[in-house]
Amino acid sequence: MKATLQIWFSAFRLRTLSLAVASIALGSFLAAAQGAFHWHVALLCLLTAVLLQVLSNLANDYGDTVHGADSVHRIGPVRVTQEGKVSTKVMRRVVTLFVALCLGVGYLLIRGESWVFHGLGVAAILAAIAYTAGPKPYGYAGMGDLFVFLFFALAGVAGSYFLHTHQMDYSILLPAAACGFFCVAVLNINNMRDIASDRAAGKITIPVRLGAARARVYHWLLLTAGFISALVYILLNYNSPWQFLFLLTAPLFLSNGMAISSRTNAANLDPYLRQMAVTTLLFSLVFGAGILL
Repeated sequence: MKATLQIWFSAFRLRTLSLAVASIALGSFLAAAQGAFHWHVALLCLLTAVLLQVLSNLANDYGDTVHGADSVHRIGPVRVTQEGKVSTKVMRRVVTLFVALCLGVGYLLIRGESWVFHGLGVAAILAAIAYTAGPKPYGYAGMGDLFVFLFFALAGVAGSYFLHTHQMDYSILLPAAACGFFCVAVLNINNMRDIASDRAAGKITIPVRLGAARARVYHWLLLTAGFISALVYILLNYNSPWQFLFLLTAPLFLSNGMAISSRTNAANLDPYLRQMAVTTLLFSLVFGAGILL
């Protein structure tokens, strides 16, 4: 039983779940700053986001094995389907189970909302699966960065904000964009690590298109764009010096950017994927605390 749980926890990729938490936490903090926070909305948003993230990770485990991106030549952590610990048949069944869980919890969250949210929920499930699974996975065409930005920034942050407040302050798209850029940076580190195996499998990610050197420049652009987006929001909505509390996370982002720039060996990048994911969560929490204070 312990070994089985370890296999599935490995497949769930728990270290990536902080990104789902980051987007929902930021949207909820922004709503709380408007006096419109609701615990049941926050918890359902969080559970839905985590389930969608796990669904995406499981579908990715299956899809990259089927399409050949996960092989013995891959540098990153070994995936359970590729290693044979879980058969493709079993993984398909578990993916189907998580689709059902996402539909069930998602319905509890958005029942009574407009058809737009129902359509967005279905789109999120399809996007989670189609990233690397299916006949034409969009992750293999270099579209993963765009979809991560859309679903973590707009759906995650702005969507959860709207479900709390039932109104839209379009200036919150700036901190939402910051979270989105940082989440894309996590994916960028993952794809930089896997450039060689992805290229061999025909998975044309942004780093494969750019090459390692320009992918490092792209990483700095993502970090800079995220911080500028957050700063512009604070300047437009300035009330208190506490709102600049998020600047405390700047050294962590600088440390990550410098590490990515200096590590030319792809095998040395993996620890910074975890660091970037945790830093993104810390940013959301500190930014949120600042606007509440």
